[in-house]
Amino acid sequence: MAKTVYRIPVGELAANCYLLVDEDSKKAIVIDPGAEAEKILSFIKEKEWKVELIINTHGHWDHVGANAAVKKATGAPVAIYETEAAMLHDKSNLSSLFQDKGDGGEADILLKDGQMLPFAGGTVKVLHTPGHTPGGICLLYDKLLFSGDTLFQASVGRTDFSNGSFEDLVDGIEKKLLVLDDDVIVYPGHGPQTYIGFEKSYNPYLRKPQK
Repeated sequence: MAKTVYRIPVGELAANCYLLVDEDSKKAIVIDPGAEAEKILSFIKEKEWKVELIINTHGHWDHVGANAAVKKATGAPVAIYETEAAMLHDKSNLSSLFQDKGDGGEADILLKDGQMLPFAGGTVKVLHTPGHTPGGICLLYDKLLFSGDTLFQASVGRTDFSNGSFEDLVDGIEKKLLVLDDDVIVYPGHGPQTYIGFEKSYNPYLRKPQK
């Protein structure tokens, strides 16, 4: 079955909301609906997709602000890492950056490291990669990696927020992401897509493996 990824930049920080879609069954997963719910929902309605799950890679408001609206419109449950769920209720969460923070809603599913989520004949694997936030995760579906604010093209997520850790971030990237095949496509929380192989060779924030 054909799987397609659609990217919708939303909000003041142009956070990437992704739609992972099985074109045959029209089933979809929404990843990081951070803002502009009407924009996301209009796209879903136009394509007549059935949203099965909403997943947050972490709890910052630019990634969760449209949770409640998308959940209400689609009936899909919201999933977030188990230690990150409290951030959905933290109204001080990056609030200085946004005039309209939206509504993170309630977490319906608390994710664990290594958990497998069934989707359209395959599975989405949860990879706990703390550092940007303590409960940050990446999501791996076959050769597709949704990296949230953990890994960007030639960069990594900020770690100067409360409870951030650069050491944890790099450790998680190197142990859980750089071990993936070079041709795995990386869909980050901001900016353009990249590849694991490219990041292994050119990301200046990561230690290079010994030849």
